Order: sequence, then structure tokens, then C-alpha cells
Amino acid sequence: MNSNDRNYLAYLDEMDIITILLPLTYHHGLSSTFSILDESHNVTTLQILKKQQIENFNKYICQLSEEISLGHPYWIIDEHGGKTDLQIGAVIRTARFDDRFFYDGDDLGVSIKDQQTQFKLWAPTAIQVKLKLRKPNSTFSEIIKMRREDKGVWSAVVLSDLDLYQYTFLILVNQEWREAVDPYAVSVTANGELGVIVKLEKTYREKPLLPPFESPVDAIIYETHIRDFTIHPNSGVKHKGLYLGAAELNTKGKNGEPTALSYVKELGITHIEFLPFNDYAGVNELEPDKDYNWGYNPVHFNVPEGSYSTNPSDPYARIIELKQMIDGIHSQGIRVIMDVVYNHVYIRETSSFEKVVPGYYFRHNELGFPSNGTGVGNDIASERKMVRKFILDSIRFWMEEYHIDGFRFDLMGILDIDTMREVRKLCDNIQEGTLIIGEGWNLNTPLPIDKKAILRNQSKLPGIAQFNDKFRDSIKGNTFNLYDKGYVLGNEHYYEDAKEVIAGSIGIDKERLLTNPSQSVNYAECHDNHTMWDKLLSCLPDMDEVLHIKYHRLATGLVILSQGIPFLHSGQEFFRTKRGDGNSYKSPDHINQLDWNRKHHYSDNVNYIKGLIKIRKQFPCFRLRTGDEIKERLQVLPLPIPLIGYHIQNNNQDFREVMLLINPLRSKQTIPIPDGHWSVIVDDKRVEISSKQVVSGKEIVVESVSLTILAKK
Repeated sequence: MNSNDRNYLAYLDEMDIITILLPLTYHHGLSSTFSILDESHNVTTLQILKKQQIENFNKYICQLSEEISLGHPYWIIDEHGGKTDLQIGAVIRTARFDDRFFYDGDDLGVSIKDQQTQFKLWAPTAIQVKLKLRKPNSTFSEIIKMRREDKGVWSAVVLSDLDLYQYTFLILVNQEWREAVDPYAVSVTANGELGVIVKLEKTYREKPLLPPFESPVDAIIYETHIRDFTIHPNSGVKHKGLYLGAAELNTKGKNGEPTALSYVKELGITHIEFLPFNDYAGVNELEPDKDYNWGYNPVHFNVPEGSYSTNPSDPYARIIELKQMIDGIHSQGIRVIMDVVYNHVYIRETSSFEKVVPGYYFRHNELGFPSNGTGVGNDIASERKMVRKFILDSIRFWMEEYHIDGFRFDLMGILDIDTMREVRKLCDNIQEGTLIIGEGWNLNTPLPIDKKAILRNQSKLPGIAQFNDKFRDSIKGNTFNLYDKGYVLGNEHYYEDAKEVIAGSIGIDKERLLTNPSQSVNYAECHDNHTMWDKLLSCLPDMDEVLHIKYHRLATGLVILSQGIPFLHSGQEFFRTKRGDGNSYKSPDHINQLDWNRKHHYSDNVNYIKGLIKIRKQFPCFRLRTGDEIKERLQVLPLPIPLIGYHIQNNNQDFREVMLLINPLRSKQTIPIPDGHWSVIVDDKRVEISSKQVVSGKEIVVESVSLTILAKK
């Protein structure tokens, strides 16, 4: 039945409830009886429970005497003999539907075994499903009918090894055929138009042994974008902007100093976090130099993005080269965090999810419209069983197939707590020490507040770290107000908050934000919004560069030395600028690239940051594991506002006690210190663990806009 032929509409909204909409132009919207007809011509009368007028329709709520069998066609007949097809309505968003059709098998997608290729697709509301197959380098397609099995799964087996064949599914739902790429596809043609069957065992690589990793607070995260990392003309990298380039070793800039991966290794980073590298929209893979995108437009969740490959048209190239990149990074003892975007899809209407099971994978508001907490037109309904299963299956796939060591969840606040707890459990079962961090912003999505994976629910999310926006805003100033100055810029308004966040946000003097420091991702800048350097240029336009450098150094120093997990935006250590661009998600390379010339120009600051990273690694007092440990071993010194000082028990053979002193003022300050011989291992210019500079009196003069570390044997 064509939609234009329907006199009225009927929807299955619960397993035994049908909603019928009769236009007032059709028999004045009146019918005293309705019945349901199945494909065997059996007719059953419906019980009308309720009738009401809504705009130009009469709405009838009717009850079935027994549940119908989804996956078969039904028609509704009115008293006038008019007939319409029964469409799948809100039933897919009910708990009964979820329970009835939850499939816990691990074989969705395509698998090749013993010269047979098996296809499985979960499509419980479909009346028919067909497999569309195409030989490589052919335009001829073969259509194969699939068979419905339990739990709404459709399957087909082809008695042949179909390596490199292209495929899609044709799905009939609500009398409409839709063509979709397999949601579980692991490779695709260029620009993701068709799924491609590959044998992943041909791409297998052993995961190398990595250095021990005990606690999230031992991580030092460096966030970058695969293209930004190496695209600069003076990166010294051969495969610029590609997977292979990100893993090249011994690359040098025009000054002969290390760049790219070798530089990151030298800096002391433990984890590189890459912006999304699953297949996304926004870049034409066949002309990747013409477009730029951060990658937050997910299309195929289990497929590597093709624009970072040397050959996007080769279905194996993107897989092999991504694995080579990860392997190359692992060879340097550095772990890889994948930025994952399970909170939305690029375009809901054209996504595989919506084509395969319309309406199921996305949240809808009380009016039945798709919700938009993400701001991009759709929110993934992670609380539904098969959506949660997809996310968990996808995480497992990236860990087991690509050896991913951690995940950064974009807009984690859209997702539900139970899903994130299951993710944590799954990761622990596969690889201990897997880092999970996320943006726990409270977004306007129709999920009860107590179910959202947000910052305020952190106590329900142990083992998952939250981006600490309180740290970010109190240290440098509000991110969404370019001219707001934070604590390091001398704003005493942020003094109390700064004191708390530097001590791990666990409530040393105020109400706690987090339970343990391992839940706090401490950062002053990331790919989003203005870089800190650009903010400083806007906040303090008339100030000379020396003072800009001091403010920036102090803020970055606090990111590294605060209790929690330090997170650095790539290039932050050499004052990364995006020329004032506050949202560079599709800006060209000259805005987004890492400028390796700048690294040479500001080498003093790079060496200072490198030294602070070394201090953090060698001094356990900057990596306290729990909130209780912080309260036990860290003491806030009674200093005049806005000075901040901490005395910390270090439990280190060389130095038993450490003091961290912070002066955001533009003048030197005299600070009282306990008696004893204190080595000055960090001041405003130098980091020196074996420092010969010692203070022995009752006070120390600290430089303007600086941090100082004193250590006592």
C-alpha cells in the first residue's frame, strides 16, 4: 500500500494497543468499529478504549484481544470498509518490545568460516529483509532473501568465501523499502556508501607488552587529531595527515629537533588521545585535502575513517594502516585512547540505525519527536537493550581487534549510567587499566536526571573519570566568556574553587565534587573552544609576551601537578594558537595544524613542561590515589589570599615532604615555610630534581605569576 493511498493511519504503539487517526475529511472522522486482518485473512474485532479529537483527526485508542506477531503484515478495517496497513509506532520504545526482542548473540554482521559467509541483521519490525551483494569491481548486484529467526534476527548463508564483496541490506518496514549499510560493518567503500566483507584475521597484529599502568592518576593524556598532528609542512613526517604518519619515528623539524611521535615520547606522555577515527561525514575521502573535520559526525561506528588512509578505496588499507599506527605508538610504550561518539549520529534519517529499525535507536520526547540534547538533531537511546548491546559490542571490537587502551566518551551525559557501568565492567574483563573518561555534561535529553552519566552522578560511576569543567573554568576563566579571567590571572573570585580543584576536587574544605582524584580529568584547554593562548591574547591584549608566557606556564603547570588525571591539548606546551578561532571543527589546516616551528621557538617552555611531567612521575605525592589519601597526606597552608600552598607527605626515599606554592600576583611574594633545609626543585624558570638551590630560613620569596616546589629530604 502506497502512503498516498491511505485514507487514514494506524500505529502499533504497545504490544496490544493500536492508535488509529481518522481525518475529519474521511466520514467526519467517525467509525463505531475497527477490526484487524492478518495475512491469512483472519479478522479480529478491536476494542475501542478511548476517542478524542486532535486538530483535524479523531484519535482512537484500541486494544487487541491478544498480541500480534511482529514481522508480519496486518491491516485495519473500519466500519465503512476502508482499509489501511498497520504501521509500527511507539511500540518499539516499550519495555515489552525490548524484552521480547533482545538478542544476546555475538554474531550480528558478517562472518566467514569454512568457505561459508553468514549474514545476520537485527530488524524485528521488518516484514522482509533482503541481502544485496556485489562482486568487487562489478556493477551487477545479486539479491538474496533472508530468513527471519528468533528475536527479530534475519539471516542468510552463502556457500562461498565472499572476501571483498560489497553488500547492503534491503529492509521492508511500514510498506517502505529502505537500503542500509550493515550497522555492524567493519569496512566500507570510499565515503562509506557500501559495506565490504573483509577477513580481519588477515590483518592480525600481536599487541606488544606495554609498561605497567596502575592507576588512572598515573596517566598523562595528550589530545590530538590525526591530521593536525603531522600535516604541518615542517613536521618532518612523510605520510602527513595519515595513520601511517602518526606512527613515524625519528622525525625532525627544520631545526633538527624531534617532532610528532618521537617528540611526544620525549615529552613523557603516557596516553595519546585521538579525536574520532571511526568513519565520519564531512570529508570527501577521495579528496581529503579539500575538507577538514574533527570527526564528530559518526556514520559507521566500527569502521576506520578512510581519509587518514593512503587508499580509501581499498577496504583493507584503512584497517591495516590504523593497526600499524596503534602498533607504532605502542612500540614507544604509549597507550592509545579513542574518542568515541556513541551519543548521536550524523543524520538520523539516513543512518543505518534508523533505516533498519525506524525509531528504535533514538530518544523521542513526550510529543513523539526526536529529542535533541546533543544539539545535532538526535540523541542515541543508550538505555534500550539493543542500543546498549551495540555500544558494548563496539567497545569490545575496538579493544580486541585494534588493541585500544582507553576511551573518551563524547557528550557522555547523553548516555545512561547503566550503560557506562557495563562499559567499565566489559573493559575490566578484557584489559585491566583501560582508561575511561567522558564529558559528563547535563544535557536536555528525556532521561531521568538520576539515570544520566553526568558529573553530579559521579558516585554511581566509579572507575570513570569526568572532564572537570570546574577545574578548567576556575584556573583559566570561564570557557564560554572569552574575557573572564580565572585564578591564575589573579581573579580572587575563583580562589576557593582553585584551592579545591588543585587538591583533586574531593572536598578538602568545601562540598566534594568527586569521590576520588582518579575521577577528575584536569585540563585548561582541549580541541573545543579557544586555546588558552588565544584567550590570554583576548583577556590581556596590551600585555607583553613575557607575562602571557608566565600565565600560560602557571596554568599548564597546575594541570600537570594537581591531584587527578592531567590532560594536555597537543601544542599547549608551545602555546598553541588557532588565530582566535573558537570553533575550528571544520577550519582549514593553517588554523588547526600543530605548528612544529612554534615548538622550536618556545623550546624553553617545552623543556619546563617536560620537567614538570618528570616531577609528577617521580613524586608520588602528585599522584595520590584516593580522596582519603589526599585528606590524610595533603595539608592546605594558611596563606593570604590569593596565594595557595600545599604541604604534602611524599613517601619517597629521596624526599619525604613536598610543598607546592602558587603565586598568581604580578609581584614577588614572601611566603612563610616550616623550618628545615628545603631544595627548590621548581621555580618560575627551572625544573631540577637534583637542585642545589636550598632555602633554610623561615620564609621564601617566590617570583610573580609562578609556581614553586620545595622538597625536603
